[in-house]
Amino acid sequence: MRKTTAFLTACLTAALGCSQAFAADAPPPIDTGDTAWMLTSTALVLMMTIPGLALFYAGMVRKKNVLATLMQSFALCCIMSIVWMVAGYSLAFTTGTPWIGGFSRLFLNGIGAHIHNGTDVGFTLGADSPNATTMTIPESIFMMFQMTFAIITPALISGAYAERMKFSAMCAFSIIWSLVVYAPIAHWVWSPIGWLAGLGTADFAGGTVVHINAGVAGLVCALVLGRRKGYGQDDLSPFNLTYAVIGAALLWVGWFGFNAGSAVGANGRAGMAMAATQIAAAGAGVSWMLVEWLRSGKPTVLGVISGAVGGLVAITPAAGFVLPGSALIIGLITGVVCYWGATSLKHMMGYDDSLDAFGVHGTGGIVGALLTGLFAYGPLSATDANPTGIVGSVHQLIVQCEAVIVTIVWCAVASFIILKAVDLVIGLRVTPDQELEGLDMSLHGERINN
Repeated sequence: MRKTTAFLTACLTAALGCSQAFAADAPPPIDTGDTAWMLTSTALVLMMTIPGLALFYAGMVRKKNVLATLMQSFALCCIMSIVWMVAGYSLAFTTGTPWIGGFSRLFLNGIGAHIHNGTDVGFTLGADSPNATTMTIPESIFMMFQMTFAIITPALISGAYAERMKFSAMCAFSIIWSLVVYAPIAHWVWSPIGWLAGLGTADFAGGTVVHINAGVAGLVCALVLGRRKGYGQDDLSPFNLTYAVIGAALLWVGWFGFNAGSAVGANGRAGMAMAATQIAAAGAGVSWMLVEWLRSGKPTVLGVISGAVGGLVAITPAAGFVLPGSALIIGLITGVVCYWGATSLKHMMGYDDSLDAFGVHGTGGIVGALLTGLFAYGPLSATDANPTGIVGSVHQLIVQCEAVIVTIVWCAVASFIILKAVDLVIGLRVTPDQELEGLDMSLHGERINN
């Protein structure tokens, strides 16, 4: 009897051991709370482009170019969704080399592999890496969340070349740019095996990947295309700032999905990221408004919404790493720096960054990325693998500087080459007559009648 009992006990122990080993290798079950939050965040970030950014930019151009500007954001939403589905996601997030992802998710092949018998389970990003990240949401939602980032980044660039780039050229440039510039940098920074991630770069939601990337590409576009006709002489004032205010408000609300969603879960880190986002945006809006008030005697609507967006940009890389007091400091500093970038720097250098893609997103992204290195609070990002988390220090500041410089150089060089290639094949800029008539009619055959 004793032998039989011992034998059964041994068999049971072995079976439990095998099941535990199997469970350790199996993807984790999804967390319904995390999944619900990420579905919401994805919708919020998509709202940032359509209608948020579309209205924000359309309100700042002249009446004859409003529909063309709306068209840019809407068309890019459609085009980038397909590009991301076909190749962008695979190049950015699958396991490949430290420089670029692989091809295992081309056309989203295998993205439903972890759905069994109607039961959805999570997945492990970078499964072959010692720094692999386990997700408690379905991979389809993570892919969609990241798709919304890939949509808004080239849409942000359009603010720099507004009112003068050919629609065909915009489509060609954006497709190539998203695969040659955006996807590799996203892989470098956010993939568990990315080489900038390996250096310890801290970019919670896209200071380098989205904002510096878009701002620098926008600056290169502005320089290659040249100024709008009548720049510095004619009245180029916004057609309808009401649109711009509505767009900025939608961007602000959507940014909670952008930043708090980057916690990839409904947790305390997401809550702190949301608080930091609100505080930094408010601080930057106030500081821009005060500087403008002191310099010109009047605070403007365009100024306060630009400042708030600048604060949202700057807190993006820091949102999940800093405490509320640091978020306020980041916002106050950024409002002043972005005011300088969108006014004094632009006029001093003489380039026509039409809607301040570089002035707000480029400068704000750089400020935010660097200040993340100074203000990061370790316990917010602590994990079992890194119990101290990402801590602000001189070393972290140096790492952040390296990531900023790498992003600027790669983006500037690659963007210039892509623009020149597109110009050689189909041309970049509309004709002077088309620009004079306005892009609404000359490119799309439509106009605003009232």
